[in-house]
Amino acid sequence: MPDQVLFAMEVMLNGLMAGVLYALVALGFVLIYKASGIFNYAQGVMALFSALTLVGIMEGQVPFSHLINAIFGTDIHHFGWHVPALVAIILTIAVMILFAWLVQKVIFRHLVNQEPILLFMATIGLAYFLEGFGDLMWGSEIKRLDVGLPQGINEWIDLTTFEAFGYGFFIDNLDISATIVAIFLVAGLIVFSQYTKQGRALRAVADDHQAALSVGISLNFIWVLVWSVAGFVALVAGIMWGAKSGVQFSLSLIALKALPVLMLGGFTSIPGAIVGGLIIGVGEKLFEFLIGPMVGGATENWFAYVLALVFLVFRPQGLFGEKIIERV
Repeated sequence: MPDQVLFAMEVMLNGLMAGVLYALVALGFVLIYKASGIFNYAQGVMALFSALTLVGIMEGQVPFSHLINAIFGTDIHHFGWHVPALVAIILTIAVMILFAWLVQKVIFRHLVNQEPILLFMATIGLAYFLEGFGDLMWGSEIKRLDVGLPQGINEWIDLTTFEAFGYGFFIDNLDISATIVAIFLVAGLIVFSQYTKQGRALRAVADDHQAALSVGISLNFIWVLVWSVAGFVALVAGIMWGAKSGVQFSLSLIALKALPVLMLGGFTSIPGAIVGGLIIGVGEKLFEFLIGPMVGGATENWFAYVLALVFLVFRPQGLFGEKIIERV
């Protein structure tokens, strides 16, 4: 088999792995939009903030230490202990649940029945506030995140493919872990949505807010629940991206790559977020491999948005989104 074909296969596999990471971010958007009709611009910053909080708890960092030192002239930065990764993850989940409750209590409870553009602007403000708050709370330096996930080239795949084709496939263990986590996460969300009382209530709210209210479903509880679940998804995405490239403030920009994923898969479909992520991941890698050299490279920066634009023209609801028909 020609080396170019084998290299294209390796590029495609790595694209699939990257697509899974995009899909993890897109899932948070889908959950909130499906339940409340709010496009949550802050989802990427939630991934950043959850990853910062996780690292801070694991390393025993004193929250707001820079501010405390500046006000009182002290020099404290750490408590002097380290927290196991599993315990730190549980504590971070508790922080994200508290964050969900505060968001509903302080912001969105007062914006019920407002225009969608106002809700969207509120999430933009929330994103900038949360980014600044995370900087103040944990500092702005790049942090290393290690929760025990395997990293580095998978030697088994490399050796197996080399023996079969005479060409090794370089696949990162972290990408494989992200794929496995994404499979379990999506399966868990589907089970939760289809087979639990809270999941059915969430679907009822998504279909019709007023009808859900009429049968005794609390919108406040559902929206706190869905923001909590979105916070958990953001934590998973933050762990994967943070372990891959370090916890840094550019991590919040992964939300921009999730937008084309949503346009392809549909804003209301959990499977669509996964399929859209895989299409974007594979598409941008293969396009860079096949067409990039002809146009000067760097096509990964814009390919996803051009593909999303094509979908907006010919299928605006995405592959799995619900087609909206307005009767006048």
